[in-house]
Amino acid sequence: MRSPGRLAAGGRGLLRMLAILRKTGRRALRICAILALGIIGGALAPAARAQVSFGSPADPPRIAVGAGAFNITPSTSHRGNTAAELGAEYRFGDVLWFISPFIGVNGTSDGAFYGYGGFGIDVNFSPNLVLTPNVAGGYFSHGSGINLGSWWEFRSGAEFAWRFEDMSRLGVAVYHTSNAGLTQRNPGAQSVLLLYSVPLR
Repeated sequence: MRSPGRLAAGGRGLLRMLAILRKTGRRALRICAILALGIIGGALAPAARAQVSFGSPADPPRIAVGAGAFNITPSTSHRGNTAAELGAEYRFGDVLWFISPFIGVNGTSDGAFYGYGGFGIDVNFSPNLVLTPNVAGGYFSHGSGINLGSWWEFRSGAEFAWRFEDMSRLGVAVYHTSNAGLTQRNPGAQSVLLLYSVPLR
């Protein structure tokens, strides 16, 4: 039977390990996202080598709507829990070579609001499978949720979607939102959304 001293030391070690995991949650999420994309890319590699293309010039402008979760790796050192998230975007299509600008708004169940603009680039692995890395920036109000440190926040991420014959898309997007060091407070937040986009003809 273990002594109380050993049990206490083990408990302290477990608490230290949990603290380290919380601190590295954002990095772990990025690594997981990269690994997931790598696995998807590896699975698609035989077909993708011959078919990968950039941009979707045949696609019309689209309206995208999404639902998911914001701040999925909450930190105990910053106020704010995981919240439900809803969003909508207007996507202009490939108006600058293969670059597709967009504008959008997001809101959370904690009263956060994010109005932003940015651009993405379609990476087509096939006529149906599309990966879209994207970046954006805009006005952020945290409501009663996590304070990201600034009214101006940047968002970066990627969407992996299936393009249907009618040019609509269904996909999953992973985003990281932070102020990129504009202020001393910069906890950042991760979100995951299920997105559906409808072409405007």
